[in-house]
Amino acid sequence: MCWWYSDAAEFRLRAREFLVDGLAAGQRVRYVGSAPEAVLTRELDGVTELAEALRDGTAQVRSLAEAYPGGSVVDPDEQVAVYARATEEAVADGFTGFRVAADATALVRAPDQLAAFLRYEHLIDRYMSENPMSAMCGYDRSELGDPAVAQLACLHPQTNVRLAGFRLHAASDRTVALAGELDMTNRSLLDSALDRVDLAADGGEMVVDAPELAFIDHACLLRLAGYAERRGVTLVLRTDWPGASRMAQVLGLSRVRVEQAA
Repeated sequence: MCWWYSDAAEFRLRAREFLVDGLAAGQRVRYVGSAPEAVLTRELDGVTELAEALRDGTAQVRSLAEAYPGGSVVDPDEQVAVYARATEEAVADGFTGFRVAADATALVRAPDQLAAFLRYEHLIDRYMSENPMSAMCGYDRSELGDPAVAQLACLHPQTNVRLAGFRLHAASDRTVALAGELDMTNRSLLDSALDRVDLAADGGEMVVDAPELAFIDHACLLRLAGYAERRGVTLVLRTDWPGASRMAQVLGLSRVRVEQAA
């Protein structure tokens, strides 16, 4: 979940709710922020369930520096490994899984930080699609601005911001899901999202599950075709939107095959 905010107190409220839900589901939970751990602990202390969980270790707090040891520019693969280990440890300790709420604003302020974190966001999404981990990523919209928030939001399965118009996220380790509307307002955002995701091919095909795709214009469909062409594969678009199949035929897109969504 991508949660943008303009008021830090609002994010803390939503993060506490998210973590309490995790406790109710039998998960180990972790709260991550840029403040020192003592301050982060006080931010959770007002909630009875979290205060009790902090005492027995079911709930944890971590500073950004500790939770993201790669430094100010995240190493995407290493950061996934960090959270994979935390998830495995939680399950080994008898929890149903691992849940984290993190304010990651400080990790995406500069262009090189944002580029690395966008790739990480998709890789950790792949991991979560098949493992018992869930996460809520907080971003200060007033500090980062709408263009950066849109790039982050479109790579999440869930978000409270509608800046992007679409969502492109992992459906499994090998496939992605596409939802929303794609048109002239977000064509360039689609290009950058595709580059960050770097779709995996299997048997010469890359699958995009799109049962929640409401609309795609011809230019965006051509972008998908070009993406597949550059990788020498066929892109399989599984959607119920009736215009996609007809458009692909009219455009003669040999690298795009439209199928009915399952």
